[in-house]
Amino acid sequence: MDPEDDLPSANYSGDFETTAIPRYDSAKPADQQQPFALLNDPEPLPYVQPSTGLAPGAYGTPAAAAPTEIGVDPERSVEHRRGTQDLGLLLLRVAVGVLFIGHGLQKVFGWWGGPGLDGFRDQLTDVGFRNADILTYVAAGGQIAAGILLVLGLFTPIAAAGALGYLVTATLAEATLAHNEARLSSFLADGHEYQIVLLVAVAAIVLVGPGKYGLDAGRGWARRPFVGSAAALILGAGAGVAIWVLLNGTNPLG
Repeated sequence: MDPEDDLPSANYSGDFETTAIPRYDSAKPADQQQPFALLNDPEPLPYVQPSTGLAPGAYGTPAAAAPTEIGVDPERSVEHRRGTQDLGLLLLRVAVGVLFIGHGLQKVFGWWGGPGLDGFRDQLTDVGFRNADILTYVAAGGQIAAGILLVLGLFTPIAAAGALGYLVTATLAEATLAHNEARLSSFLADGHEYQIVLLVAVAAIVLVGPGKYGLDAGRGWARRPFVGSAAALILGAGAGVAIWVLLNGTNPLG
């Protein structure tokens, strides 16, 4: 068969266009973007990492995360600026705690020339305390317990407040004895300044906290003592005065 037989003759008057293969874009409007055009295609959008937990932006696109300012942790910066402060608080705590433990052991066992329980009870009775039998065990045992807690840095505001209450009562008792011996004017110059300094040191521990070298290091009163420590100071001093008034009642100044 000759392939030229399929070609139309020279005198064919038909429409060549009806027999031609239609273009792929002939059925689309002229102003519509050609699907396979290369020169007029818009550039593809950059890849956007999907965001989680953010509200979608305009046209349903994921919202961009807001920039986060990276700064220094203020608590860590404060800790770095403390220097030797925590070491000083440790020395203060241990010194006061050891003194309390030693004086408590003197009262309980009579060690290092101490009075023992019987001698301590007689001292309380001579000063004018009522219920001296019970108060002997409470005062001596509380003194040892407060000293141990101060050395460990455990429950520091409570321990220091208890120690403060004991020292307030003891100072009032010493002032009463000095008044009875007609030497109240020389109270501070007669060796009692040691007791006053110890009282102030315990009050300072209540206010400033134990520092980070103790078992209370992770608690709020060790990092930022404020309202709770002020309340412990008031309660400790108030407890010392209340014990004196309820169990003694003597006016140390009159």
